[in-house]
Amino acid sequence: MAKKGDEKPSIFIKKVKKVAGGHHGGAWKVAYADFVTAMMAFFMLLWLLSVSDKVTLQGLADYFTPSNSTMSNSSGSGSILAGTAMESEGAKSSGSVTMAMPSASPQKESEAEQASMESQSQSASSSWQTKLPPQPDAKLLQAEDELKSAIQSTPELNRYKDQISMEQTPDGLRIQLVDRDQRPMFRPGTAELYPFAERMMRVVGGVIQGLPNRISIQGHTDSTGAQSESLYGNWELSADRANASRRALRSAGVPVDRFAEVTGRASTDPLYPDDPLRPENRRISVLIIREAPVMAPNFGATY
Repeated sequence: MAKKGDEKPSIFIKKVKKVAGGHHGGAWKVAYADFVTAMMAFFMLLWLLSVSDKVTLQGLADYFTPSNSTMSNSSGSGSILAGTAMESEGAKSSGSVTMAMPSASPQKESEAEQASMESQSQSASSSWQTKLPPQPDAKLLQAEDELKSAIQSTPELNRYKDQISMEQTPDGLRIQLVDRDQRPMFRPGTAELYPFAERMMRVVGGVIQGLPNRISIQGHTDSTGAQSESLYGNWELSADRANASRRALRSAGVPVDRFAEVTGRASTDPLYPDDPLRPENRRISVLIIREAPVMAPNFGATY
């Protein structure tokens, strides 16, 4: 029988199972941060390209375009010296053939390109300036300001100021008196001015009577009745209304020799081509021509 002190100690073996796919560290965070940074830089580049003007984009394109001096020549050994050796007299080949030098230095080429771009820019600028209208005449600008002040200072006409428009054009100062909805200047189908329209004509005549420029008057109608005109249609009506406007300006003190032409355009030149029936197409256009009078001051005074 074994004694109590001779018992052997118990040994326990613990097995740990390893599971694949555990924690791998934070390397993916670095990769994801690089990806986000690259995408942000890419979208910033797209935004800069979209907001840059054509001159800046052309300059960037010229900067990254290879020139003749930067293009390599594959002749010889293909090395930097292309099969030549450096001596005291310069770079020479082993034979009697010398290395071809570029016709111009990169600096001269860039200067030539810049000069060419400047000449093209100047030519484009000059052609653009030739298309611009001439500078407004000081007297025409003064006449426009005086007419605006006269209308605003007259309570009777201030309520109709939306029927008068003024525009500085290459031909001169164009003053247009237009119809509004429920506010025509002429009685329907006639060349008889309403009192407020005649008053506006007199104000216009009082401002332009002191100018030496000649005057052109055009009458316009809408397209109502243009397809089935009788013996008296839009052509006759627009011409009669232009003549009625001329008589109103004449009664305001405009000399008779100042009238260069009085024409009727019917509905051929609408103010709103997309809506030929709008009342604004019925209008009187008074053009103060940008030139000095060519007729004698007393020409036609017996009219």
